[in-house]
Amino acid sequence: MSPVPYCHNPYHYQRRISREVRVGKVGIGGANPVRVQSMLTCDTMDTRECVKQTLDLVAVGCEIVRITAPTVKDAANLKNIKAELTAAGCDVPIVADIHFKPDAAMEAAQWVEKVRVNPGNFADKKKFAIREYTDDQYDEELARIDETFKPLVDLCKARKIAMRIGTNHGSLSDRIMNRFGDTPAGMVESAVEFARIARKYGYHDFIFSMKSSNPKVMINAYRLLAARLLELGPDWNYPLHLGVTEAGDGEDGRIKSAIGIGALLSDGLGDTIRVSLTEDSVHEIPVARALVALAGKHVNDQKPPQEPPLSFDPYVFGRRASEEVTLMKGDGIIGGASQSTRVGATLNIFQAIEHKRVQLGDLFPDFVIEKESIIEVDPHDSKALDFLASAHAAHVVTIADGCTLSPIVAFRYLAAQIPAKHPILLKDTFNPPKAGDKPDVLDTMLSASANLGALLCDGIGDAILVRGEPGPGASVRLAFNILQSVGNRIFKTDYVACPSCGRTLFNLQTTTAKIRESTNHLKGVKIAIMGCIVNGPGEMADADFGYVGGAPGKVNLYIGKTPVKFNIPEGEAVERLVDLIKENGKWVDAPVPVAAS
Repeated sequence: MSPVPYCHNPYHYQRRISREVRVGKVGIGGANPVRVQSMLTCDTMDTRECVKQTLDLVAVGCEIVRITAPTVKDAANLKNIKAELTAAGCDVPIVADIHFKPDAAMEAAQWVEKVRVNPGNFADKKKFAIREYTDDQYDEELARIDETFKPLVDLCKARKIAMRIGTNHGSLSDRIMNRFGDTPAGMVESAVEFARIARKYGYHDFIFSMKSSNPKVMINAYRLLAARLLELGPDWNYPLHLGVTEAGDGEDGRIKSAIGIGALLSDGLGDTIRVSLTEDSVHEIPVARALVALAGKHVNDQKPPQEPPLSFDPYVFGRRASEEVTLMKGDGIIGGASQSTRVGATLNIFQAIEHKRVQLGDLFPDFVIEKESIIEVDPHDSKALDFLASAHAAHVVTIADGCTLSPIVAFRYLAAQIPAKHPILLKDTFNPPKAGDKPDVLDTMLSASANLGALLCDGIGDAILVRGEPGPGASVRLAFNILQSVGNRIFKTDYVACPSCGRTLFNLQTTTAKIRESTNHLKGVKIAIMGCIVNGPGEMADADFGYVGGAPGKVNLYIGKTPVKFNIPEGEAVERLVDLIKENGKWVDAPVPVAAS
């Protein structure tokens, strides 16, 4: 565990203090609010469509717009896009997204307010090569990076424009991978190396990001970065850009984004955010704005009676070591290292969906709250906590309704105050809606995902209960989808899908829909759908199969991060993906739908 904390206080909200970095007219960090941004999905050479999408984003509240610049030609067209936007009276800051081409970065930096570089592929190698680096060889690589990166640093400094040093879990360089592994520590080191070069030449107008499609990895990486920056000194207080990359679409994309971004915002980390959905970019903005508003509710959080040491390592995921407790009426077990996280429901919810048990299949609650022996604790009740501390047997424990602490703070406090043997039932809210209330669907989804997801990523929680969503079926589905998104309970096919940009070599939205239609019955199979190779192979490291744009109209298929089928015509690619799944023994036929009774 890092010797310095990753946030001011994990039991009481206080936003991390960072310096201000100006991106055009927009200030990031410092006393500024958390900024919301997005990215265009069209071809950068299509000036008219780029301008249209930018204006559409600004109209719904986007404060910064990112555009990919994969080649020098694309980067040069940013001049035309900026000119058209200015003519339209739009002065929104533009960020050029750079990956493999330092010369494209140099061109783009002449026209935009910010350049994003990815340390894993800007001046580094990514061939999944395995080798040992001596200290001298490692230093030689850093010297080569310095030589390649310095011209961009000098240009950004001269033009007084900003930079994002954006590490992606899926595109760490071979050099980093061989020394640090595919880890949050490697992500942090990759970014810090580039930051040291920028600082060496007197440039400080940069922002960090640590993106991953896995919320647990993303959360741990940002925490580790925040702690590392604090260790390096007070003048390393650079702003943080938050995002879960390749989150997907629909409920899944929103839930996964809320878990990663919401968890960090609740701890005061984050100065600007982007929600990455495999949808039109305008749909990202309401989600991002809702997450910022949700974080704002933590500002007046009360403190718990004490501030004990955390019960978990915030930098390395590990599930809390509870003991097994048998549920009533043969409903299974709560707790224990080998048990999946359970889903509970109130009696009213259970009765409302019981007639659909067969149709719901895996999406049915494991137990009824009122029928179990669950101890409800007021965190301010020292006698109740003392009883649990001295109890010989393990008990299922939760926080009583009406608690004035936020769920994240309350359950962290509970986990720190009682022996680990007691399984914990998590609640998304201590003030569920009353009969007749109609809470906002998006706010309810994001709040439950952020609260429960943050705790599950801390390793806390043996069962969960969603009550902020009043709909019986919707509340249970939300609970299962949260568990799927954090990887605690897999009940359906898992998709990692990038949000599309000008690099994308096929229509991601329609392709993702086609792949889902053919494969969404494959429980436990993870499929990555990537528009290009920038993050594709790396983000597919945890996936069973990958579908990646290799060239216009052509698709490459992967097993894990290894390409196995090349240049498949796009029209045949989904069928060939199904064949690949069958060849590798992961296919089962879709079940026959059960008729409603």
